[in-house]
Amino acid sequence: MASYLVSGAENLTLVRGKSPNDLHARALPRIGSVAINGGARSKAAVLRCSLSSSARPASQPRFIQHKKEAFWFYRFLSIVYDHVINPGHWTEDMRDEALEPADLWNPNLKVVDVGGGTGFTTLGIIKRVHPKNVTILDQSPHQLAKARQKEALKECTIIEGDAEDLPFPTDYADRYISAGSIEYWPDPQRGIKEAYRVLKLGGLACVIGPVYPTFWLSRFFADMWMLFPKEEEYIEWFKKAGFKDVKLKRIGPKWYRGVRRHGLIMGCSVTGVKRESGDSPLQLGPKAEDVKKPVNPFAFLLRLFLGAVAATYYVLVPIYMWIKDKIVPKGMPI
Repeated sequence: MASYLVSGAENLTLVRGKSPNDLHARALPRIGSVAINGGARSKAAVLRCSLSSSARPASQPRFIQHKKEAFWFYRFLSIVYDHVINPGHWTEDMRDEALEPADLWNPNLKVVDVGGGTGFTTLGIIKRVHPKNVTILDQSPHQLAKARQKEALKECTIIEGDAEDLPFPTDYADRYISAGSIEYWPDPQRGIKEAYRVLKLGGLACVIGPVYPTFWLSRFFADMWMLFPKEEEYIEWFKKAGFKDVKLKRIGPKWYRGVRRHGLIMGCSVTGVKRESGDSPLQLGPKAEDVKKPVNPFAFLLRLFLGAVAATYYVLVPIYMWIKDKIVPKGMPI
């Protein structure tokens, strides 16, 4: 599986003259990396993408990008998550590749795994970090129950919590890792800001998550289901939170052959380094969603149902791509 690295902030230099849309619309060329260079603005190839806010446009309902809906969605998904969902979207090889930029070089690093769920990503973390130094946090008790059943994670600290309001002190951890969680955050910028706060000076945040599709049908179901950020949105969120040395590495299942037009549930690994001690310099207003606020039960059930239907599409996409990979001769685009 080829991987590609995007680093910096503003100016996009693409290999062999490819445009940003080309990178999403067809298989990525297997010839190296894509780099975004900070500094003076270049006239040659400037990234001019409109950055959507974390607010939910009317045309993008994202029915499961709510904490309550996500809670109940995973109440049932946790039953089959490791054995049915992960094999199509988040393999062990992908996990280990996505964690490489996190630079887990020392077994004594203090690591928080935010949105750790069943502990699948944590199993990759403890290959390099001692379990006693790892904390798994998730809002779903049903997902965490699966993590507690894993013998390898017995020494990890496992707690319930909110990614947008972490129960850790400022300047607490050496590494912040979050895989497959940002898509459910009502306010992604707030979650990235919290990542900055809990890290020590020089600490590194690594967020692994979806990428937005370009194929019209995949866009429709993505917008109905949850948040699929664009690559430049990840970089913007990190930079606004105060991170330096922001880099983005592209990942994907090997049978996709680099195709990204359908979007990916796990499509990139984004890292940034905390530049100063203390809280993030970014100032935000009240939280976008109050989970204690009562909701209309009919609207809640309708959103949950429609979101689950949209999610079904993304259960079928990796099967479709796997079949194409088997049929289409190697070396040909799929």
